[in-house]
Amino acid sequence: MGRSQNSFMKKQREKKKQKKKEEKLQRKQERQENSSGGSLDEMIAYVDDFGNITTTPPEEEEISSEQKEKKTEDKKA
Repeated sequence: MGRSQNSFMKKQREKKKQKKKEEKLQRKQERQENSSGGSLDEMIAYVDDFGNITTTPPEEEEISSEQKEKKTEDKKA
């Protein structure tokens, strides 16, 4: 008798494990469907000159060719 009850408990444990696994998978799928995140561009944040966090990238300043040459000379020295 002890043997049949033991196997019954094993089956019950397996059923619980399987049910838990299915619920976990279902929750995972729901999270993926409802996620608001996505692309890398949406997650990137920038810091402006005043130290504030913004979602817009900073404006690039146009640098003349003379200033570029001067910067490269400074780096070499």
